[in-house]
Amino acid sequence: MNIFEDLDVWKRSCRLTVELYNALKDCKDYSFKDQMTRAAVSIPSNIAEGAERRTKKEFINFLSIAKGSAAELRTQIYIASKVGIISPAVSKTFTDDLKIISAMLQKLIASLET
Repeated sequence: MNIFEDLDVWKRSCRLTVELYNALKDCKDYSFKDQMTRAAVSIPSNIAEGAERRTKKEFINFLSIAKGSAAELRTQIYIASKVGIISPAVSKTFTDDLKIISAMLQKLIASLET
């Protein structure tokens, strides 16, 4: 099994989470901000938890959950941009990064399934 701190997808998702917290520091919609930060934190957290599980099957399951959280966050970022919580430029940066993270997770899942 992998040590999760060595996984590029874990490192990238941690960076994204920190950047999201910084981007939302002035957001007054606390409920929406909470939902977004929960989804963001869920990505690296599930990667880490899965890596520490006993079986490949469990790891794959947690990677799938992380991938779902990335999709959830992409949706929330799209909405946040449309309602003016974040700028379109910031939205694009986060969305592009989340697409890369999702692809990385999919490749990791595929490599574990073979």
